[in-house]
Amino acid sequence: MTVVLGIETSCDETSVAIVRDRQVLSNIVSSQIEIHQQYGGVVPEIASRRHVEMVNWAIEQAMQESNLTWSEIDGIATTCAPGLVGALLVGVTAGKTLAMLHQKPFLGVHHLEGHIYASYLSEPSLQPPFLCLLVSGGHTSLIYVKACGHYETLGQTRDDAAGEAFDKVARLLNLGYPGGPVIDRLAQSGNPHAFSLPEGQISLPTGGFHPYDSSFSGLKTAVLRLTQKLQQETDSLPIPDLAASFQDTVAKALTKRTITCAVNYGLNQIAIGGGVAANSGLRHHLQTAAQAHNFTVYFPPLKYCTDNAAMIACAAADHLKQGHTSPLTLGVQSRMAISDVMKLYEPVGGSKG
Repeated sequence: MTVVLGIETSCDETSVAIVRDRQVLSNIVSSQIEIHQQYGGVVPEIASRRHVEMVNWAIEQAMQESNLTWSEIDGIATTCAPGLVGALLVGVTAGKTLAMLHQKPFLGVHHLEGHIYASYLSEPSLQPPFLCLLVSGGHTSLIYVKACGHYETLGQTRDDAAGEAFDKVARLLNLGYPGGPVIDRLAQSGNPHAFSLPEGQISLPTGGFHPYDSSFSGLKTAVLRLTQKLQQETDSLPIPDLAASFQDTVAKALTKRTITCAVNYGLNQIAIGGGVAANSGLRHHLQTAAQAHNFTVYFPPLKYCTDNAAMIACAAADHLKQGHTSPLTLGVQSRMAISDVMKLYEPVGGSKG
């Protein structure tokens, strides 16, 4: 049994959690959504300052809720990449300080690996190999999960991530920020077949691109032009129908690429991670398609779809079991490929773990 305290501060959630293997003992999340709503998006400097204000409180709350003492903690983990540099620094500094103070191993965790491990929290039996569709505000990727720390990106977006597309369309429709939850809610009362929108066709692999890549810039432009046309023809926009049509198009595009990729790579397990994993349209289309192919699809509980420290601690616990630890000189990075995860850890037995 490996117990890890994890810290997540990559964007606008300050989260601290304590996880025993795949069991969540505490998971404290302080969201900044209300703070950033007035700006229509995350303001990095404001996010960093808020993390400074909240991280010590979150650590105390997580320890109290877990009913553990520091002697029962086996390691300290923090998200170190990718993310907002200032925000990441707050969490990494706190994590290193705790590791030194309590003489615990320190582990830097890749944020996207955390989202992969979100499914492990509710599916204790899930084991690689499997395909992970990671869909969030900053990332949309199809990742071949081979083992802890060993990943291959099979597809990604050429432009906006799925979550960004939701935010930008919500802005076009004056629905506020963040766009995902409000579009999903409005889509429930709309007709997904009201408007025909482009799914964003991707050609065969050329110039380093994969056939499982996605593109949402054309869809976003199509919604803009449709909205402008409707505004000239009517006094009020059919917002629910627009939301439902847009959401259905994104869900179908992601489902098509995910299922095709799983079939071609012979992977019958599909895990979904990231904020857009909470989307009801995506869940419906993927579950339906997976059943038709006798695939198993795993959606994490809604509380583990958005950024949280439980997924970070869970990933770290797996690494720690294999003897992986990070040097206290480890820095933060705004960008880092998930294939480079093992670069975060010191050599085990004289070679990279």
